[in-house]
Amino acid sequence: MIASTPSTRVWCFSSLKTTLASRIFKMKRSRSMKFMIFCAWQIILYGDLPKHKENIIYLSNHQCTVDWIIADILAIRQNALGHVRYVLKNGLKWLPLYGWYFSQHGGIYVKRSAKFNETEMRNKLQSQMDTGTPMYLVIFPEGTRYNPELTKVISASQIYAAEQGLAVLKHVLTPRIKATYVAFDCMKNYLDAIYDVTVAYEGTVDQTGKRKEAPSMAEFLCKECPKVHIHIDRIDKKDVPEEQLSMRRWLHDRFEIKDKLLIEFYDSPDSQRRNKFPGKCINSKLSLKKTLPSLLFLGGLTASMLMTESGRKLYVKTWIYGTVIGCLLVSIKV
Repeated sequence: MIASTPSTRVWCFSSLKTTLASRIFKMKRSRSMKFMIFCAWQIILYGDLPKHKENIIYLSNHQCTVDWIIADILAIRQNALGHVRYVLKNGLKWLPLYGWYFSQHGGIYVKRSAKFNETEMRNKLQSQMDTGTPMYLVIFPEGTRYNPELTKVISASQIYAAEQGLAVLKHVLTPRIKATYVAFDCMKNYLDAIYDVTVAYEGTVDQTGKRKEAPSMAEFLCKECPKVHIHIDRIDKKDVPEEQLSMRRWLHDRFEIKDKLLIEFYDSPDSQRRNKFPGKCINSKLSLKKTLPSLLFLGGLTASMLMTESGRKLYVKTWIYGTVIGCLLVSIKV
């Protein structure tokens, strides 16, 4: 029998957290794959998405909650779904179960502007590198979603850009530099590249030709978006400036490129050029062997629970108690 000491209790607690996080990851992976099978929309890829796994920072424009799934869609095509980690708004750590899971799976919660804790982010990234953790770090530099109906947010972003001597952007918000700079500065010797990703959802233009809000998750599940267009630009790390002010200009230049792509997509005077990005593209499909096993596993597990009264009670209790326990554990450091 092993004596209970502070060190053994810490080890057991860490093991418990790792086991729970691993189980939730399997659920997340299964649900991501189920999502990809269920939704019959087309994935149109432009640019250069490598087929092999890499340690990368993923920079994307942000419009809706489905943007998280887009990162999974690209990662699974590189067999790197388990490598995906997110930089998230601090408030999202209170999501039932998943808020805690994201933290244990390498996710980093950050606060905006003056409340941004650079040291905490560096420590979290360093701990991941020390253990050789594969890195597919997803960052949305705009800091919030672009919604064409929120004109005050867009106007404030454009005014700030003009005051800083930066190009005023139309279809994206002015990017924030802190998380991107800290991530790259901390991991520059660990990374292979940066993926600059631009996403556009077809069917998000109203009858007058104006861009409207991107589809919600529910609208996606109802197949109201027929196609998702994804432009990927792989940037070698040696081409990224290391100094913060230079990187700030570089990041804004990258978002200016995104803006031009989206202007072409939404506003091109030539109707034949709208609803697509310039350049060659492919209709990217996943084989059933990558998705069907997880679909059957999750579907069978869920059905077996919901078919019995005890299973339904367990399902409900898991979310209720899991939420409470997750909220308590998310801030605990061992």
